[in-house]
Amino acid sequence: MNFIKNAIQFFREAYYELTKVTWLGKKEVVGTTFIVVIFVIIMSLYVSAVDMILGRIIGIIL
Repeated sequence: MNFIKNAIQFFREAYYELTKVTWLGKKEVVGTTFIVVIFVIIMSLYVSAVDMILGRIIGIIL
């Protein structure tokens, strides 16, 4: 019985905390998503370039 009371209290508190959340608007979501996509593309190009350079160095050594 104690478990059920604790579970009910937990879900009430969780719901109360979710009512205090301020969600981003569509404009902010689109803007931050665009920034993240650009950052991922830049980082993938950087990692690919470093991988190619190190691969050629290892190929020359071996």
